[in-house]
Amino acid sequence: MTPKISVVISAYNAESTVGDAVRAVMNQPLPPETFECIVVDDGSTDRTAEIAQNAGATVLRLPQNLGIASARNAGIERARGNWIAFTDADCVPSRRWLNSILAEAEKADASILAIAGKTLGLDSQTSAARFIDLIGALDAENYLNHEEMPWAPGGNVAYQRENLLAVGGFDPALKTYETADLQLRMTARFGGRIFYLPTAIVLHRHRASWRGLWKQQRNYGVGYAQFILKHADRWPWSATNEIAAWRRIFILAMQVCVNHGDEGLVRRGLFVKQLAQRIGFVSEYFSFGRRPQVSQKEKTA
Repeated sequence: MTPKISVVISAYNAESTVGDAVRAVMNQPLPPETFECIVVDDGSTDRTAEIAQNAGATVLRLPQNLGIASARNAGIERARGNWIAFTDADCVPSRRWLNSILAEAEKADASILAIAGKTLGLDSQTSAARFIDLIGALDAENYLNHEEMPWAPGGNVAYQRENLLAVGGFDPALKTYETADLQLRMTARFGGRIFYLPTAIVLHRHRASWRGLWKQQRNYGVGYAQFILKHADRWPWSATNEIAAWRRIFILAMQVCVNHGDEGLVRRGLFVKQLAQRIGFVSEYFSFGRRPQVSQKEKTA
């Protein structure tokens, strides 16, 4: 029997968390024939594939680490459901996450481009993790309220499989912001909107250390530069933009020691976050000869 919905989890060296992610999916209160769980092991060198398979997932193993976009594309190709819900190996979907998405998907019309759920922190005990919770860094509702380009993070979002295939899936040339790029292309192709579903809750393990957060945010900056370069006709970047970005960081630097408690944590965290992203952006955007290429799938879509 063909499942109604497929869950795709991309994983790289995630042996410590992927088991919880898969078990949370497999324990959704739905008939087992209704859904499938696919873990794409993106060239891991640990026990990620073994643990995911033992927890009940169908596992696809990529020969090398190709990045999250390629891993998700492999999952799209393997999936059999009409809808595909994406989450990550460091996430734990709530008990009725899939029920909520499937109920909305079954009544969705052509105007619904995607269904995005609510993402909350899981066991956010360290200051770095609490900072992410305090600013709602993964809250899809915040992203969807963006005036110029509403989009939803990829750890808790579902699309129709045929639409994903029609636009060529995620762009492997992008280190991050692959979901923003996908949704931009899908909107251009089909129109429609992203439906926010707050009852579809996923818990996310935020980076526990400031060092881990710095690395993550620097990668986000690299991906954002690649995204801006790809869509330069729509969002041209100038020296004025760059100067304004550094000015905002300078202002944050002046404020980091002003407050204590949660307000002080947010100010310090924003400084770290924006500085890391800026360094990542500059390193990529101003590298000679480095321009993201349109994937072959996009060319033929």
